[in-house]
Amino acid sequence: MKTICMILAVISIGIASALDTPAQTKPSAEYKGRPGSAFSEAVRVENMLYLSGQLGVNASGSLVSGGIKAETKQVMDNIRGVLERNGSGMDRVVKCTVMLLDIAERPAMSEVYASYFPKDRMPARSTFGTTGLALGARVEIECMATVK
Repeated sequence: MKTICMILAVISIGIASALDTPAQTKPSAEYKGRPGSAFSEAVRVENMLYLSGQLGVNASGSLVSGGIKAETKQVMDNIRGVLERNGSGMDRVVKCTVMLLDIAERPAMSEVYASYFPKDRMPARSTFGTTGLALGARVEIECMATVK
């Protein structure tokens, strides 16, 4: 009986010590943005970078003219800039979400969009039509990428 009690005590101690493991640390997020902005242009969690949606605005903050192709080109240039400022690049993009004011413009947007990625590294993508975008834009694209 004494031996059984000793064995149970050892097992109990082993179980208690296994259950008393330190809590896993949660990944920390780094919020990358411009001071005074209402949102972060990107958030980094471990080796992932999550970009806010980008519009076809130029450096002065004005929406570019010229229709869906011109806006898409500016959007993609803006995405490239955010990625590069945060240690990534177009070849590291794994997923994009595209929002279009008019879903009928998907082929024209896709033509410009696809030219920004290596042909063998096209990211996963979702595209949907909306009833409106900020600043009267025709396209907004958000992406997720790995960091180098």
